Amino acid sequence: MQDRGHLMTELRNPRSMNIDRASVAEAFDIMNAEDAAVAAAVAAARLEIVRAIELVERAFESGGRLIYVGAGTSGRLGVLDASECPPTFLSDPRMVQGVIAGGWDALRRSIEGAEDHPEGGAAAIDEMQVDAKDVVFGIATGGTTPFVHGAIACARRRGAKTVFFACVARDHVTDEADVSIRVLVGPEVITGSTRLKAGTATKMVLNMITTISMVRLGKVYQNLMVDVNTRANRKLVDRGTRMIMAAVGLDRAAAGKLLADSGGHVKTALVMHGRGVEDAERLLAEAHGRLPEILKK
Repeated sequence: MQDRGHLMTELRNPRSMNIDRASVAEAFDIMNAEDAAVAAAVAAARLEIVRAIELVERAFESGGRLIYVGAGTSGRLGVLDASECPPTFLSDPRMVQGVIAGGWDALRRSIEGAEDHPEGGAAAIDEMQVDAKDVVFGIATGGTTPFVHGAIACARRRGAKTVFFACVARDHVTDEADVSIRVLVGPEVITGSTRLKAGTATKMVLNMITTISMVRLGKVYQNLMVDVNTRANRKLVDRGTRMIMAAVGLDRAAAGKLLADSGGHVKTALVMHGRGVEDAERLLAEAHGRLPEILKK
């Protein structure tokens, strides 16, 4: 059995050594202070995160996919980020997908042994028919998850670009990915519980990966998420109406009518306002969905 005791995620945190004797307020202060350092650790990995986003952007532009692979908390966060992209950006659900060791049952309950088999990760990549247009993004905060390493190795054989994310130094655990993101958040408040700071760091990085990639694809105008399905619920109808009001200065009634006339699509409504109904879809297609290229004319 491999000794993982030297890994940063497995070390004891001296600042939380007495948390079992702390009051609730003291325990809060300990955890809050540790969490406050996560953003700085993410910032230290800026160059690698930017490189990963550039890979993902190119994949999306060529019709490829971003495929997250992980086990336990890492796998759940990958599936979560993938599931949030279609309602936020009206993206095809196939663009961002999540694979978790143990399958969908592992989303609701722990299936710990599933992560120990690299062949399982490889089989998942083969089953998804990954190719050179895709990016496979392995998440293993402790760095050693065999399922993730198996998936990365298989993805490379199939010609895909690969990204690896961990919260341990590369000289402690190596990887073979094209981009290696290491966010060194330090020992956890509860020793080895990487659902804490490491999980927070993972969520922050995955948010950046997909959000900035989608922004680059034109799914955001200014800072408004104009590619959103407002027909899903009343909240989104209200949000879509307010986005139109903010972007072009219409009152609520006029913005609501424009949204309705567009079929509930904010981006189409904004083009219709400036360029007319007949031209909207054509202009959006010609500009690959990027509103600044249309509205500045």
